[in-house]
Amino acid sequence: MSTRRRGEELERAILHAAAEELRESGYPGMTMDRVAARAGTNKNAIYRRWPHRAALGIAAYRHLTDAVMPDPDTGSLRGDALAMLRQANETWSSPYGAILRGLLAAAADDPELLTLMRERSGADTMDRAWLTMLRRAAARGEAPAAAVHLRVATTPMMLLRAEYVTRGLPSVPDQVLTEIVDEVFLPLVHGRGSGRRQALNQIENREGGGEHAQQ
Repeated sequence: MSTRRRGEELERAILHAAAEELRESGYPGMTMDRVAARAGTNKNAIYRRWPHRAALGIAAYRHLTDAVMPDPDTGSLRGDALAMLRQANETWSSPYGAILRGLLAAAADDPELLTLMRERSGADTMDRAWLTMLRRAAARGEAPAAAVHLRVATTPMMLLRAEYVTRGLPSVPDQVLTEIVDEVFLPLVHGRGSGRRQALNQIENREGGGEHAQQ
């Protein structure tokens, strides 16, 4: 006689079933009925946890990608950043990337899905991985503490996403990944502390000069 699943065990079974549906049929083919049948449960059990298909689709995609999340520790910020971008590029050009592109396409006609993707993009696993990388670099003295910031952490992935969206590439060339790291990310990191202070000083000096000129 089988034991009825509850709590986390049932939630894992539903997420696994939804992830398999995404992998096989993409977001358009993922339905609550199919997920319930694959998980061996009923739709009410799903709706109690995820109120609509969009919420389940995002949770299932995160379940898939969390399992392949890279955590490089090469000993240098540049090495870590390149490793992260290369792994992300490889993932997005794989079937996982096809799932993400399906979610993005569906979001154009699904306001709930678009809202969920926007709400959760700032605190996902990838962002936390980049923040961890920056913290390690700061601990090594390789980056200023001010660089451990969400805006800095999200910049490389936003640029990589833009390459896929605006250029429609099946995979981004490695030269572009290197340019993102060397020409945007590292200058942003290293300038985060001193650059901001210098800019404020310049503004203060200009304002001070203007006041003296008026006197």
